[in-house]
This record gives sequence, structure tokens and C-alpha cells, in this order.
Amino acid sequence: MITMNCNALDRRNFLKVSLMGGTALAMPWAANRAPAAATEAAPAAPAAAAAAKAPSRVAVTAGEDRADLAFQALKPFSKEIAAAIGDKRVVIKPNILVTNRPLAATDAKNLEGILEFLKSIGKDGKVVIAESTAMGSVMTGYANYGYDKLAAKYGVKLMDLDKDDYETLWCFDERDFHPHPCRMGTTLLDPNSFLISAAKFKTHDRVGVTLSLKNVVVGAAIKRDGGEKAEGGYLGNSDKPLIHGGGFRGINYNLYALAPRLHPHLAVIDGYEGMEGQGPGNGTPVNSRVCVAGLDWLAADRVAVELMGVDFGKIGYLTYCAKTGLGEGDLAKIEIVGPALKDYIKPYQLPRNMDEQLIWMKPASSG
Repeated sequence: MITMNCNALDRRNFLKVSLMGGTALAMPWAANRAPAAATEAAPAAPAAAAAAKAPSRVAVTAGEDRADLAFQALKPFSKEIAAAIGDKRVVIKPNILVTNRPLAATDAKNLEGILEFLKSIGKDGKVVIAESTAMGSVMTGYANYGYDKLAAKYGVKLMDLDKDDYETLWCFDERDFHPHPCRMGTTLLDPNSFLISAAKFKTHDRVGVTLSLKNVVVGAAIKRDGGEKAEGGYLGNSDKPLIHGGGFRGINYNLYALAPRLHPHLAVIDGYEGMEGQGPGNGTPVNSRVCVAGLDWLAADRVAVELMGVDFGKIGYLTYCAKTGLGEGDLAKIEIVGPALKDYIKPYQLPRNMDEQLIWMKPASSG
């Protein structure tokens, strides 16, 4: 049994303890209630071990038809996806940071490819597109980006996660080294949902890159109407800043710690036109013309990082997830279905503050 007091994580031992505890330590922060003084590690181990042992395949497609890239990337997994969905509701989580910048949002063509694939395997009967934007009304974003037309064509429900019921999870803040309650939409936590992360290639000014996992975790945190702009430009009464953990260490740890509860069952990462530089909202376009898909979300994120020409070892939250067996992070152990990665690597310019972000790699000061 591993025992710990959540309030005892001081600056001297935080990173050391977090990596020693692995997935078991992640679970107290992600529980439905405040962490207890003593937490047993055993329940989390089987799932982590199974994820680590399962063979990981990731499909990569390249070409000029954005919708078809997604469709073709999913075809190798047709039987597995159909079986995994079963009678569950399919929830597609796009990435809509703001409502008026197409480069920062999942393109409707990418969603069209996913919806056509679901139709081809007979799993288009119960499909929801669900999102919570950082700023503004998601319904405005849906209209601006053409999602309303997709909904009409495919009979899909468009859902505002900010109006969803919520469950309280726990987010760490490096400024006070305490857990804080964070409201997370129940739709993305529902065990009867099959969750597809329709992410895209983007750099990020706090964690290096944002791909399938981060799309789900940050999108799950809800905001309520009203309030002035708060930290990071988010609207007041938003719990998204809580996930950011007060700094580079905090956000990397929270993404890792929440991953066991909030991860996609299927990752579809659109690299047709990605964003480099000052992502996730203020970067510039990169024409990568690829798409990545896989049932092991970490393996899919790992392949996307490679195609972006980014050093995987510099991405803190993904490194933590790989170290603790939440998926396959070793590129040599991932079966690539499609063309050789080396032929499609296009290095992305990282954010100007990337060197500062790497503080997560250093021991925390006792300060």
C-alpha cells in the first residue's frame, strides 16, 4: 500500500513522489471526492498494465482530401472500433479554442470523415459532438465553423458541455501545493460513452504541444455564463484555469493525473493544416497534409509528436503518461499502418517560451 497526505507534497519532493507513485498517485487527484489521507495503489494497476501490454497500432494517411484522410486513417480499425462502441453513445470531442479563428479549431471536413466512417460501420445512430470553448459560446463556434450543417446532414446532436451536469475532480496547483475542486462535464466521463478526440496538430505555450489527450481534459472543465475575463483570457466562472495548475509543472502534472479518468477511446488527430509557434491560438499554419488515428491515444499522440518534428522527451505530461503505462510511448513498439513517418515529418516551430516550459524536467526547489 502506498500512503500519502495530499497536503504534504512540498516543493522538495513533489516531482520525485509523483513519478514514484505513477498511476496510483494520479488517481487521488482524479477521484470523485477529496483525496483521503491514505490511498491504496492496487486498483489502478491492472488498467495501466493492460494498456502497456496491448499491441499498439497507429494509422497515418497523407493526401489532399481532408475528410478522406480521416476516413482512411480509421478504416484499419473498423472491426475493433465497432466492437468497442457496441451500444454506447458516440461522443466526438472537437477542439474549439475560440469561436472566430478556424486555424485554432477542428475543421468540419475532419469531422465529416469521422462521421462517414461511423456511418460505414453502422455506428451513426447515437452520435453527439460535444465541446466547451475557452471563450465565447460553443454554439456560435459550431455555426461559424460549419458544424451545424454537418449535424443536419448526419443527424448528429450538437452539445454545449457548459450546460452539462458535472462531476467534481481534483486539480493540483503548484502555487499552494494543494488539490482544488474542478467541475468536469459528465458526458466525457460517462462509461456509456465512446469518446473520440478529434484533435489537430498544434503547438502550445504551456505544454509544448496539444493533441488528443489535452483536447479532452481541458475541454471537460466547464464554465458557466457571466463573469469578466479571468486568468489566461478565460471567462470568469471557468474551471479551465484550474487544470493549468498555476504554472508549467502544475499543468503537466494535472494532464497526467486526470488522464486515467479523462482520455479518448479513439484519437483522430488532424495534421492537414496544423499550427506552429504561439499555439494554441496565436500560431501560424503548417501544411502537413496528414492524419493520425489509433485506439491507443498515447501512441497516436506519440506519432503526431514525431510528425511535428518535436522531441517527445520535452513534452512533460505525455512523458509522465508513458512512464506510468497509460499507453505506448515508445515509437519502436508502435506499429505504423501507412507510409513511413520519415517521409512526412515537418518540423514545427515551438513557442518562444519553450525553454521556460522545460522547468518540469528539473527538481522542484524547496524555496
